[in-house]
Amino acid sequence: MERTGQENQTLVTEFLLLGFGDLEDQWYLPFLLFLVIYVATMAGNILIVVLFIIDHHLHTPMYFFLANLSCLESCYSSSILPLMLANLSKGGQGTISVTGCMVQCYFVASLAASECYLLAAMSYDRYVAICKPLLYRTLMNGQVCLQLVAGSWISGFLAANIIVYLLHQLRFCNSHEINHFFCDMNPIVKQACNDTHMIELLIIFFAGLFSLLPFLLTLASYASIISVILRIPSSSGRKKAFSTCSSHLIVVSVFYSSLMTVYMLPKMEALRDLNKVFSLFYTVLTPFFNPLIYSLRNKEVKEAFFRCVKMLSHCDSGGLAQRCLCELDTARCISIEYKR
Repeated sequence: MERTGQENQTLVTEFLLLGFGDLEDQWYLPFLLFLVIYVATMAGNILIVVLFIIDHHLHTPMYFFLANLSCLESCYSSSILPLMLANLSKGGQGTISVTGCMVQCYFVASLAASECYLLAAMSYDRYVAICKPLLYRTLMNGQVCLQLVAGSWISGFLAANIIVYLLHQLRFCNSHEINHFFCDMNPIVKQACNDTHMIELLIIFFAGLFSLLPFLLTLASYASIISVILRIPSSSGRKKAFSTCSSHLIVVSVFYSSLMTVYMLPKMEALRDLNKVFSLFYTVLTPFFNPLIYSLRNKEVKEAFFRCVKMLSHCDSGGLAQRCLCELDTARCISIEYKR
């Protein structure tokens, strides 16, 4: 901490993240839980990205969006969980510099905002595929998909730039405790000495722009999809379609609702402790469940995975070591033998 000459106040140079309290000897239980979640999240999302890259059967708009979502979720989880695990290993609390806190806040905010519009783009893709199948190739060509994905990423990072720039202008004094498990915008604003009214209004505005608006677009897309599903004559077809759409909609609703609860509802004392619980849904659980809900339950992804395993096992068989260029689309390997 540093002393200011004018006001004789103590300026904060680092924050203490209180996390979930002082766990003392019980830290290893949540540590193991979140470690398993983090490893599973990274493994599932990286697997989807790898399968999309190597298997040309997955080179469709839907899997292009899913690969981008998996890439985003990997970055998102890595911006929160490693520090959270490090603090849990110290008993549940840990310090972070003001600069480090701003950096984490920037990446968390930008990736969360990007995910909101990426999920909306994915719902629009499904709307076009189911409700306008004859126009699908025209409406969802490669250029349109690239623009939707790029727009999601760029808009999220630009919005976070504005917020974090304003946060960086604040002075933090006296209290250095942040009652959260990561550097979130609202807890940081509470530690400021100067006026934060404009920043608080801006946070609410961007929260509505990047959560409420895409959520409404997503609901509109799924409402149209469900209306089409209801007209499917086969009961088994309706059941299968409803199962897929309902699981997607549940995950999306949990993500958006928890995000809006944290950032848009009035900051009441009763909700302060609950905010950490709501934050777990969109920062930890959603990245964990997305690969399971969107991709790993999908038949085409399973087939791509087994094709990959089969080709790799075929390439590795034989007396001599081999270097194989596996072509999954033709189910064959070009093997180049070389000495051990």
